[in-house]
Amino acid sequence: MAEPVRIMPCLDMRNGRVVKGVHFVDIRDAGDPVECARAYCAAGADELALLDITATVENRPTMIEIVRKVAAATTIPFTVGGGISSVEVAAAVFDAGANTVSVSSAAYRNPELIRELVARFGSRAVTVAIDVDRNAAMPSGYEVYIDGGRTPTGGDAAAFARKMADYGAGCILPTSKAGDGAKTGYDLPIIRAIANAVSVPVVASGGAGALEHFRDAVEAGATILLAASVFHFHMIDIQELKAYLRDHGVAVLQ
Repeated sequence: MAEPVRIMPCLDMRNGRVVKGVHFVDIRDAGDPVECARAYCAAGADELALLDITATVENRPTMIEIVRKVAAATTIPFTVGGGISSVEVAAAVFDAGANTVSVSSAAYRNPELIRELVARFGSRAVTVAIDVDRNAAMPSGYEVYIDGGRTPTGGDAAAFARKMADYGAGCILPTSKAGDGAKTGYDLPIIRAIANAVSVPVVASGGAGALEHFRDAVEAGATILLAASVFHFHMIDIQELKAYLRDHGVAVLQ
């Protein structure tokens, strides 16, 4: 039987508040992170992500105190990303209560960091997040972006995902700039390309706006379904989503 897919609300953080943008810009407030975390645990989320979206561009580590408060309120596996650029910063995030770290720009700039993190904390504790945008010149059709989606790298997204999995990353989390916050559906070709390139779990991220979008992502190869806007603003209820997926033959956690 297929491994159950997991539902993962994402708390994008800026200045200590949960926010949500469209295409990585047009940011609006979505609440207090501790209250959001508590509500998602009660609503039946399977995992939770917290991304400090301006840490890298502000050249600072993740806000550890917020991680600690959210972890204290969370009863499900908890992933933290943003500004994790060294083993020391990752260790502080784990000490604050995270189960997994998500590394993005630092993984591209210093791929050896992923080997170091895996050696220290284990494969399952390390996710590599890859911001991408469409670029027909790339073999996969997608280029890696860093610095919160601001800086193109010239690197192919699927090739980088394969490299990170080879280095031991236990999960790959691609987010398409084209899809982010647009609610028009996940960018399925990049999910498919990365799922075909790696043998570790792939997270669908960026663009969910309707129940069928989640099923489309599963069919493209995602095993973790991440979303923000539709959950934050109560457009889709997590139990409603699980019932929908179950009705369409997708195994989900209870």
